[in-house]
Amino acid sequence: MSSWLGGLGSGLGQSLGQVGGSLASLTGQISNFTKDMLMEGAEEVEELPNSRTKEIEAIHAILRSENERLKKLCSDLEEKHEASELQIKHQSTSYRNELQQKEVEISHLKARQIALQDQLLKLQSAAQSESSGAGSVPTTTASSSSSFNYGISHHAAAFHDDDMDFGDVISSQQEINRLSNEISRLESEVAHWRHIAQISKAQGSNSSDQSEICKLQNIIKELKQNRSQEIDDHQQEMSVLQNAHQQKLAEITRRHREELSEYEERIEELENLLQQGGSGITVTDYPKIHEMQRTIQVLQTEKVESTKKVEELEDQIKDISRKLLSSENDREVLRKEQERLNVENRQISKECENLKLECSKLQPYAMKQSDTVKEGESILPQSTSLEEEVFRLQQALSDAESEITRLSHLNQDNLTEDNLELKMHVQVLEKENSLLSQEKEELHISLLKLNNEYEEIKSTAVRDMDLDSKLHDLRLNLETKEQELNQSITEKEILIAELEELDKQNQEATKHMILIKDQLSKQQNEGDSIINKLKIDLNDEKKRVHQLEDDKMNITKELDVQKEKLIQSELVLNNLHLTKQELEDKIEDLVDQLNKSQNNNLNIQKENFELKEHIKQKEEELSRVRCELTRSLHQDSNSNFKDDLLKEREADIRNLKQNLSEVEQLNENLKKVSFDLKMENEKLVLACEDLRHQLEESIAGNNQISLEKNTILETLKTEKGQLEAELCRAEKRLLEEANKYEQTIEELSNAGNLSASALQLEHERLIKLSQEKDLEIAELKKNIEQIDIDHTETKNILSSSLEERKQLTQLINEKELFIERLKERSSELQEELDKYTEALRKNEILKQTIEEKDRHLGSMKEENNHLKEELERLREQQSRAAPVAEPKTLDCITELESEVSQLNIIKDNLEEEIKHHRKIIEDQNQSKMQLLQSLQEHKKEMDEFKYQHEQMNVTHTQLLLEKDEEIKTLQKTIEEIKTQLHEERQGIQTENSNIFQETKVQSLNIENGSEKHDLSKAETERLVKGIKERELEIKLLNEKNLSLTKQIDQLSKDEVGKLTRIIQQKDLEIQALHARVSSVSYNQDIVYLQQQLQAFAMEREQVLAVLNEKTRENSQLKTEYHKMMDIVAAKEAALLKLQDENKKMSTQFEGAGQEMFRETVQNLSRIIREKDIEIDALSQKCQTLLTVLQTSSTSDEVGGVNSNQFEELLQERDKLKQQVKKMEEWKQQVMTTVQNMQHESAQLQEELHQLQAQVLVDSDNNSKLQVDYTGLIQSYEQNETKLKIFGHELAQVQHSIGQLCNTKDLLLGKLDIISPQFSSGSSLTSQSAGSLKTKSETLSEASQHEIEELRKLLQEKDAAIRTLQENNHRLSNSIAATSELEKKEHEQTDSEIKQLKEKQDVLQKSLKEKDLLIKAKSDQLLSVNENFTNKVNENELLRQAVTNLKERTLSLEMDICKLKEENEKIVEKTREKETEYQALQETNMKFSMMLQEKEFECHSMKEKALAFEQLLKEKEGETGELNQLLNTVKSMQEKTVTFQQERDQVMLALKQKQMENTAVQNEVQHLRDKELRLNQELERLRNHLLETEDSYTREALAAEDREANLRKKVTALEEKLVSSSSAMENASHQANLQVESLQEQLNLVSKQRDETALQLSMSREQVKQYALSLSNLQMVLEHFQQEEKAMYSAELEKHKQLGAEWKKKAENLEGKLMSVQERLDEANAALDSASRLTEQLDVKEEQIEQLKKQNELRQEMLDDVQKKLMNLVNSTEGKVDKILMRNLFIGHFHTPKNQRHEVLRLMGSILGIKREDMEQLLNEDQGGVTRWMTGWLGGGSKSVPNTPLRPHQQSVFNSSFSELFVKFLETESHPSIPPPKLSVHDMKPLDSPRRRKLDISVPESFKDTTEPRSGRRTDVSLFLAPRSAAVPLMNPAGLGPGGPGHLLLKPISDVLPTFTPLPVSPDNSAGVVLKDLLNQ
Repeated sequence: MSSWLGGLGSGLGQSLGQVGGSLASLTGQISNFTKDMLMEGAEEVEELPNSRTKEIEAIHAILRSENERLKKLCSDLEEKHEASELQIKHQSTSYRNELQQKEVEISHLKARQIALQDQLLKLQSAAQSESSGAGSVPTTTASSSSSFNYGISHHAAAFHDDDMDFGDVISSQQEINRLSNEISRLESEVAHWRHIAQISKAQGSNSSDQSEICKLQNIIKELKQNRSQEIDDHQQEMSVLQNAHQQKLAEITRRHREELSEYEERIEELENLLQQGGSGITVTDYPKIHEMQRTIQVLQTEKVESTKKVEELEDQIKDISRKLLSSENDREVLRKEQERLNVENRQISKECENLKLECSKLQPYAMKQSDTVKEGESILPQSTSLEEEVFRLQQALSDAESEITRLSHLNQDNLTEDNLELKMHVQVLEKENSLLSQEKEELHISLLKLNNEYEEIKSTAVRDMDLDSKLHDLRLNLETKEQELNQSITEKEILIAELEELDKQNQEATKHMILIKDQLSKQQNEGDSIINKLKIDLNDEKKRVHQLEDDKMNITKELDVQKEKLIQSELVLNNLHLTKQELEDKIEDLVDQLNKSQNNNLNIQKENFELKEHIKQKEEELSRVRCELTRSLHQDSNSNFKDDLLKEREADIRNLKQNLSEVEQLNENLKKVSFDLKMENEKLVLACEDLRHQLEESIAGNNQISLEKNTILETLKTEKGQLEAELCRAEKRLLEEANKYEQTIEELSNAGNLSASALQLEHERLIKLSQEKDLEIAELKKNIEQIDIDHTETKNILSSSLEERKQLTQLINEKELFIERLKERSSELQEELDKYTEALRKNEILKQTIEEKDRHLGSMKEENNHLKEELERLREQQSRAAPVAEPKTLDCITELESEVSQLNIIKDNLEEEIKHHRKIIEDQNQSKMQLLQSLQEHKKEMDEFKYQHEQMNVTHTQLLLEKDEEIKTLQKTIEEIKTQLHEERQGIQTENSNIFQETKVQSLNIENGSEKHDLSKAETERLVKGIKERELEIKLLNEKNLSLTKQIDQLSKDEVGKLTRIIQQKDLEIQALHARVSSVSYNQDIVYLQQQLQAFAMEREQVLAVLNEKTRENSQLKTEYHKMMDIVAAKEAALLKLQDENKKMSTQFEGAGQEMFRETVQNLSRIIREKDIEIDALSQKCQTLLTVLQTSSTSDEVGGVNSNQFEELLQERDKLKQQVKKMEEWKQQVMTTVQNMQHESAQLQEELHQLQAQVLVDSDNNSKLQVDYTGLIQSYEQNETKLKIFGHELAQVQHSIGQLCNTKDLLLGKLDIISPQFSSGSSLTSQSAGSLKTKSETLSEASQHEIEELRKLLQEKDAAIRTLQENNHRLSNSIAATSELEKKEHEQTDSEIKQLKEKQDVLQKSLKEKDLLIKAKSDQLLSVNENFTNKVNENELLRQAVTNLKERTLSLEMDICKLKEENEKIVEKTREKETEYQALQETNMKFSMMLQEKEFECHSMKEKALAFEQLLKEKEGETGELNQLLNTVKSMQEKTVTFQQERDQVMLALKQKQMENTAVQNEVQHLRDKELRLNQELERLRNHLLETEDSYTREALAAEDREANLRKKVTALEEKLVSSSSAMENASHQANLQVESLQEQLNLVSKQRDETALQLSMSREQVKQYALSLSNLQMVLEHFQQEEKAMYSAELEKHKQLGAEWKKKAENLEGKLMSVQERLDEANAALDSASRLTEQLDVKEEQIEQLKKQNELRQEMLDDVQKKLMNLVNSTEGKVDKILMRNLFIGHFHTPKNQRHEVLRLMGSILGIKREDMEQLLNEDQGGVTRWMTGWLGGGSKSVPNTPLRPHQQSVFNSSFSELFVKFLETESHPSIPPPKLSVHDMKPLDSPRRRKLDISVPESFKDTTEPRSGRRTDVSLFLAPRSAAVPLMNPAGLGPGGPGHLLLKPISDVLPTFTPLPVSPDNSAGVVLKDLLNQ
């Protein structure tokens, strides 16, 4: 059965694997067709050169290697991605587990905090109760008690209602901090491990070290998980116990509050009584006081006892602390949590201390109030406080006891967790002890105070006798307190009972935990099964992935082949193009030849024309000659000279005629040739056009084919994308499920590690469950078989669709002549289809046989149906109680999805980068891959169908064989049962055939000696029935014989036992005698005893001889017994032979059956007698032995030695018997074990084969993994090499950056060098300005030379400025460009370096993660494989056991059915026998009545006869009558004889009926016994069935999950089948559409091919014609060529010369062109620079024009000045003395300003000016220059404009000459424009915006010089503004808005050095002005 099920499973897996492959086989035929087309094309085009093919192959190899490398990279990246996902999931699960743990811990801490708060509330209530009890006024006490009650209730409400408190917030914050610390610690650990892994990688550590590290990490993870699981379990238990404890505490607090309220009410009542009861009683009762003292002492003793209990508890705590100290080594990891808890405890202790302080504050207040309270009131708080103390101690005791019990339970479970909990509880107990000790001290203090008060009260009692009434009241109070004490004792008992209830609850909780463990173990087993299934699914999907990868590889290969074919087709097209070009060249050559021939024809025609003209001339000459000849003939007929001339002329004429004829023939030939050439030309033109059309058509066809291919490729791409998407989804689902299952597994494994003993019990239970589940799996496999049948039907449908496609391919092949290979393939496929149809018929026959075999297995199906119904019931129950999914799982899923989305984003980014690099290669590879895919899928389909068919045949044959084997085994079991039954029935039929045959005749002679009558046939039939009855009797006798043999054995054993007892008694006597002998010390006795010993030795020898004889007899009896057993075995062997003989004998000896039975009975009785005789003989022997022993024992007491030997012999015999039995049992065990070993060896061989297959698969996987690992290592090395390359590139880039920096520094240095040159230029300009000033002072000497020098200097400066500006501009541009380039390069390099670093980091991380993942996965694989093999072995063993049990049950059921049928038959037979017996009894009664009547008649007849004889004697005479009477007597005698015979017959029949009745009764009894046995067996089987049903129900409950999973899988498979069928339909539809489109394309292609074939035939015919015509032309042309070679050679030489000249010209022109191009480039560059310069030039030209105008104005001014100077020189040579004027001039300057008027008056007097005029002039000195001075200097007011003065300005007449000279220079520098009428204040200031900008940008040093000037010139009018302002050449330090711009590009006012007109104030001296000018 196991092999059958295994075969089914394998067939199912293969069929499921082939469903996925069926999709891939859809496009196979199309791809085959395209492949064969391309193969035909490749056959047609195999004329490529070898070099080209080699190049293509090399390119192909390179592309393939690149493709493989990229595939490896993609796979690596995918693996890394998966690894990262797995790691993230593991981390997330660990974090979640930790969070859950921390939440549980927080809940525990909260519970502890709540308990502590309860204790605090109790303390507060105690303190307040004390304060309330001490009140003197009743109203105050009542109010305080009410307020206290309210406070308590309020506190309780707040405590119970509020979930969160400030303390909770703090604790939660601390918890958060601790969790963050732990997270950081875990992160550091993770980083540490990663660092270690990285170091190990960097050092190149071996894979073994890494595997060990991975194993250690896995072990650490497992240990952590185990620890967390155990902590969770213990915390759950703690939480349960704490909840129960909290409930109990709440009840106790409630009761305590009620009691407090009652006490307060009683106190109030007592106070009222005290107030009412004043001073009524005056009797003094000292005994009352003594009673009070006694009660106090009792209370103190109770207190001492409670303190002792507390001390005992403290001792216990110390012991526990010692234990804890011993276990502290295991607790180092958990100390952090303890410290945290200590912090919280400190906080709580602080709060407790605060509360205690409050209590201590309240206590003195209470003590103050106690002065007013009297004796009773002093005792009341004492009693209440003592009661409270007792109550607290009881609570502490109960808590300690509960904790001790719980700790004992927990210590059994786990010590490590208990250590933590014990420590926690110890801390709590220590705190409680500290609190109790404090309270104890407080109580001591209160007792002392109370004693003091008591003494004071005693003194007051002696003084005041009024207190007696109060004492009476106090006595009443004491009685009430005693009652309350009794109540407290009862409450203590109640608390003890409650503690016992808590213990019970704890036990129930432990039971609940055990149940939970059972459930978890079940879940674990289910999870294991699910995991195994998932692993199988994963392996299947991995196989599919590998198949897809193989498909991809094959497709790439096919794509490469098709690419080669495409390249070949392209080469063919190129060849066609080349042929076309050659043809066109030929046509062009022919056209050239035609043109040449036409030219030749024209030349020939011209020559013909000339020849014709020449002929005409010759004919004219001939006519003239003839005329002359005729004349000469007329004149001289006889002259011979003329005759000779005539003859010569005639010969000439003939020659000319011949020449003409030849020329005409040539003309005609040439015309024919030209005509032929024209015809050929036209034909060639037509052929060219045809070829063009053909090429266009072929191009169009190629385009169409390419478009079709593109469409096919796109469809394939979409299909591939869908498949990949589905695969991705399936992988994601599997990963999610795997993660879920892994979580469940981890939880279950953690739960499973709790208890080993429970797990062993569970393991035995689970084995039963697994057996039951295997049955369910078999049922599910049957369902899967049905699905397989459906799958085969779908495959048949697919095969029919494939047949239709093949028919289509056949039609296409009939249409296409050149594709013959497809025809062969289709024929082969048809043959295979025929084979398949035949195989399908065989399969149908096999199916029929299987159905017939299935009918035999109907009973099994019925049982399966019952089990299914039970399973459905259980499912309904489970579906009702379906568990709700936890929200945590949803949160986990959402978090995982978010993480997955993030990882997907990262992955997408990486993939985009990869895609960016590999798009070109992918575009090429995709076309290859898809074409090859379509080709290979068809092949795969064929192979898969073949393989499936073979597998189906194999599976059918296996099924048939297995079912045949099952039927054979069932038949064997039936036959064995039959043989057993027959042996039971016929075991005692015949024991010895020889005895039978010998004694048959004797018995017949003995018994039938008296009866010599024959029996009838009816009686023989009855005897046959009697034989059957005797068979039953023989069976009974056999059983009796067996029982007798057993009795004999028992008797022998009993006798032996008696003998052994006697021997033991003798041994005792011998021991006594030995003791006596040892005691007696007399020699006589010794001698006497020695004699006796000798005598006894003789007797012992005799007894030993007797014993030896008896043992020999016993051994003989044993041998006889063994012989008898052998005879019995031989008889049993002979029984089978005798059965056949009995059948024959029954036919032969029907009459002699009864005798045979009798003989057998006699034989058995004889055997029994012989046995009895043997028993008697043995008993006699035993008696003789006993007598001998007795005589020996009675005669002397030393016979114990013989008894000892006898006992030893008997013991040896018993030992030998036991050993024989043991050996027989061992032999049976060995036989059974040998049989089992044979079975197991067959199973082990099968398992070996499976394991070998698995080992091969594993080796393949290992090899693949090694290949992948080597690929990863190579990729890693490649990445390292790339990194090195990138590092080199980085170094190069850094080097280039350094070079650029150096160049930048150089450029900046050059700029620095250039800037001082400019500063020197500016200094030069300033020097030139200074020289100008000096020269202007000495204008009169050499003004013209100076002007010329100034012009030259200006021109030079302008040129220098321009060159410097150009250089500066270029440098600035170059610097800007280089800086920008450098920045860009820096940015690019930085970005590239960052990207490379990021990529490198990502790759390194992913590599490390992959390595770790691979190792973890390999370890997991090994462990999973081992688990899997173990599980498979267990499953197979369990399956075998189940199958054996099933076979046994079937055989037993069949036996029961047969026995029932036999019982019914026997009952029917007994009923028939009973009816026959009743009928025989009735007939017997009738016969007996008839016999009695006949006897009576006989008696009467005898009496009559006697009477007749007497009458005869009387009447002797009457002889005739006598004769008559005698005759009558004779007749009567005959009748009597007949009657006797009849009577005998009737008696025989009666005897037979009696025998039959007895036999029937025996049969009925036997049947009843059988029925009883069968009923017992039925009851046993029923019990067994009930047990099996229980086990089945358990298995069913446990197996429902499996079945549900399988059902889900079945549904998923059905959905996949539906989807695949729909996809198949869609694909078939698409394929049909594609086939139709392909048919249309084929029709088009065939038409095009036919057309091209026709065109080719036409073109070939034309080519042949052309060849003929060409051959003719060549013949003709050869003649022409020979004739015209000279012509052509001359022309060729000329042309060559011309060509050489032209070439030379062309070369010259090319050189000129190159030079011109260079010039053009230069000109373009110059134009670019000119376009820049033109703008500058425009500006400069404007400036130049302005400067020219200024120069012209200055030249005019200079000319005027020269003229004036000449005039002045001419006019003043004789008039004024120069020395006098010089002195006056110098004196004027030397005199102070106040006295300068007198000098001027002197000069005026010398010059002859009047005083009045001088005074006027001096008065006018403030306004302007004097007229004489102006006239002398400037020649009047013509050239100088009248500058209007400001009101605040003084006149300039009192200024010096130098001032006037400067003023003159100022006015001369301005144009002479009439003054405007505008007002000064209406005008805007002078400064231009550019000037302002410059001023803004100029530094302070420059502004200092410019500000006063500009400030002064702001109010000057626009028309009086200067042309230029003094500005430096360069902006200082490159400032200003323009930056380092060229100066020529700026306006003149900003650039050129000009003089600003300075209106000098009268305060300033001329020296200051000159200094200003020089500074400019």
